[in-house]
Amino acid sequence: MFKFLLLIQQETEDSDLGKDVEKVSEGFKSSWDKMWERIFSWKESLIEYLPEIILSLIVFTLCYILSIYTKRWVKKLLSKVIKRASIRSLVANVVSILIILTGVVIAVSLLNMSNLLKGILAAGGIAGLAVALAFQGALANTFSGVFISLNDIMNVGDYVETNGYAGTIEEITLRNTRIREVDNNIVVIPNKMIIENPFKNYGLTLRIRTKITCGVHYDCDMRFVKELATDAISKHFSQLDYERVEFHWLEFGDSSINFQIRFWIAAESYLNVYEAKSEAMMVIKEVFDENSINIPYPIRTLEWANPKDALE
Repeated sequence: MFKFLLLIQQETEDSDLGKDVEKVSEGFKSSWDKMWERIFSWKESLIEYLPEIILSLIVFTLCYILSIYTKRWVKKLLSKVIKRASIRSLVANVVSILIILTGVVIAVSLLNMSNLLKGILAAGGIAGLAVALAFQGALANTFSGVFISLNDIMNVGDYVETNGYAGTIEEITLRNTRIREVDNNIVVIPNKMIIENPFKNYGLTLRIRTKITCGVHYDCDMRFVKELATDAISKHFSQLDYERVEFHWLEFGDSSINFQIRFWIAAESYLNVYEAKSEAMMVIKEVFDENSINIPYPIRTLEWANPKDALE
């Protein structure tokens, strides 16, 4: 009896296993058939949309080729306007990318994938916003560098004073400006700081005016001193038609009558100012010595009401 029950149970299990195998086989066969149906449907769709696909590829290829030639043309065109190669490359790359993106948009539109295009544009907008927030400092420096280049307010070789530093511009990149100070130290200043703060550029003008101060003894003829100093500076430093040497008495000092004399020089570099001042001081000293005009030392005269008190 026990063996009979075991035999019945075994037959039942074999029957269930067979049903499971049959279900799996039917499911596999159904999936296989669906896969081939999809492949054939894709094949039909590919054949149906083949002209649009070929036309899209042609449009994209033409836009890509056009971007390459446009990039070269923009670089050549900007070489006459923008001196820095980094700025020219940036503008040319932006123009090239815009042309390629235009080709992508046209190609996707020909394939009737408007929903995909909307998704790409939305994702691009969100990604652009995230990048702008993450790199706002770097972007600000980049746009400042482009602004400096396009407006031609600073150039390599100019002597500038900005953000507490002074020196000759060595290099202007998209992010920063390198300045070499007179003691040969290199200062790297972000372009954003240069644009947001006042700066003085000695290279923006061809002529600048400088001055020196001096003092003469109280016994000197003031009008003669003025004429002598003015003539000496005028002969040594050429002045243009609209320029003139200016002489002004400043004050009665403790030991001398002080004056300043202002004159124009070429503004090739700030070193010219130091050289001009040095040369002007030597010229003034030489002409004063030739005419016995005394430049006094700092002295102090003491006077007593009763001279006998000084002896005591």
